[in-house]
Amino acid sequence: MLRRLTVIAILGGLVMGCASPPSRFYTLTGSLPPAEQSRDIAISVGPVSIPSEVDRPQIVVNEGPYRVRLDETRRWAAPLQDAIAGVLVANLSALLGTTHVTQFPATAATDADYRIAIEVQTFESVPDSAATLVAVWRIRRTDGDKTVTGRTSVREPVSGADYDALAAAHSRALETLSRDIADALKDLYRR
Repeated sequence: MLRRLTVIAILGGLVMGCASPPSRFYTLTGSLPPAEQSRDIAISVGPVSIPSEVDRPQIVVNEGPYRVRLDETRRWAAPLQDAIAGVLVANLSALLGTTHVTQFPATAATDADYRIAIEVQTFESVPDSAATLVAVWRIRRTDGDKTVTGRTSVREPVSGADYDALAAAHSRALETLSRDIADALKDLYRR
């Protein structure tokens, strides 16, 4: 009996020693202060497309010009393209002073005055270095033929090797993208 308990204890210790570390989940956030209500316009954000190499739950870390690593224990809390769209919705709502900003394909998006499609071409993560975002976007007025196209390219420094700093840098990059889109929208609805 003692021998059996010893074997069970050793096997239990081996199983515990082989357990993988717990996963940590990260989010992107929009943290712009809300502007005064300025216009009663409706905006639909999406679809947002992202490169296939980062379209996964794991955070993809760039380790060189030709090599990436999937970090199995550090993951995005939501699908990355949904997280990006959600941050853009929050930021554009704050920047434009409207509460009528929805994420495609929400039902309210069918009544939008403007539709914004975003193609993220680069979404690179290098802890303790930089978060890089390159996106092409198109704003289309739904009741006419007015369209504006733009490109945003931003490299945000990461202040530390931890993934909180990396997620914060990506959030700041999305803030720059949001400002570029908001400025183009303001020009478009002045015409």
